[in-house]
Amino acid sequence: MKPKGLKDRPKAFALRVMKLVNSLPNTLAERTVGGQLLDSAASVAANYRAACRARSKAEFIAKLGIVEEEADESIFWLELIRDGDLMRAERIGDLLKEGDEILSIMVASRKSARFGSSRGESSGN
Repeated sequence: MKPKGLKDRPKAFALRVMKLVNSLPNTLAERTVGGQLLDSAASVAANYRAACRARSKAEFIAKLGIVEEEADESIFWLELIRDGDLMRAERIGDLLKEGDEILSIMVASRKSARFGSSRGESSGN
């Protein structure tokens, strides 16, 4: 799946994580870490989707906060896979980069929504 824009990017991230998790060996460590990673990556996508349908600015900001937390957690699990030698670093480098980019975008979006742009506007979706 090639992302069409920001709205599709978290879902594409979750789908890529799903494929990565399916390629992990079937040991207790890989199943445990892989399951945690899949949960957090799917939550990034689901909560971003929910944020896009927020009924208020406060709800939008709260959902983006959850997306931030889950993106950061996804990065943690990817780093654990890499640092624990559960998979070659080259195989997860692009996913780590994508997770970092999604996290940065969500942090900036939440700040923009909370404090508004330089013209005093606030962004929603």
